[in-house]
Amino acid sequence: MTVVVLPARWTGVVPASAVPLLRAAQGVYADDTVPAAVVAEIGATSAAGDLAGDAVLFTTDPHVTGDRVITAPAGSALLDAVAVMDRLRSPGGCPWDAEQTHTSLLPYLVEECYELYQAIEDGDRNDMREELGDVLLQVLFHARVAAEDSFDIDEVAADLVTKLVSRHPHVFAGTEKIDTAERQENRWDELKRAEKQRESSVDGVPLGQPAVALAAKLTSRTAKAGLPASLLPVGPGVGEHLFALAAAAKLAGIDPEAELRGAARRFADMIRSVERAAKEAGEDPHALDAAAWARHWPT
Repeated sequence: MTVVVLPARWTGVVPASAVPLLRAAQGVYADDTVPAAVVAEIGATSAAGDLAGDAVLFTTDPHVTGDRVITAPAGSALLDAVAVMDRLRSPGGCPWDAEQTHTSLLPYLVEECYELYQAIEDGDRNDMREELGDVLLQVLFHARVAAEDSFDIDEVAADLVTKLVSRHPHVFAGTEKIDTAERQENRWDELKRAEKQRESSVDGVPLGQPAVALAAKLTSRTAKAGLPASLLPVGPGVGEHLFALAAAAKLAGIDPEAELRGAARRFADMIRSVERAAKEAGEDPHALDAAAWARHWPT
């Protein structure tokens, strides 16, 4: 007997490897974990008792065993996510979702990316899983909005596949040999410049990113282009001073954005600990003067 394990929320897709078996099967059945609507759609019969050796059994229970077990390929649940987003955006769906534009969604895109960033910093796998879903939602949402006048999620995915394949010729074409991460990074940059036909070493650097990260990225790009460190921004201004610190860190192999974030988070934790100590001492943590801050400050 062949067992085909469907996702709990079936998207209408049957694993390709199950198709020839279905054609040759003596009978196609479904157990009681499969919703009646799905049973009818796949033309199955409700399973009862022992099944014939050439039968195919559909189930949503991953623990069911058989002579052969076929599961949906990785990514099948993404079809369900696309369908849910489409329903939310379509007539009869959610009014709020229907009103959104690329521009109105921008704050959520930035916020969700930073929440994922924090989950990774914290090493919290549960939060990371949830925040990855929220970032995915932003991709699906923007693609669904774009589908109304320009492109859709399939075109987004197809372009990504094309990019990944073309920039990894050593993997997909076998035309090159790259055996180190550094060599691959350099080759990626070479292929990207040729593909984008960029005229400047700083073309493509997103100028909207946080300032410290932006300074580090510009430093990295110009260093690869051969710019001597002596020509990086210098001067008496705060901006030049901060740029110089970020550039020095990047050239030393340190991520200045991560370092500054780490220092800021440690400072925030310190503030909270002082406020807790003040509260435990019977003081109002929202009305501390300089002496109170110094008194409770960890030594």
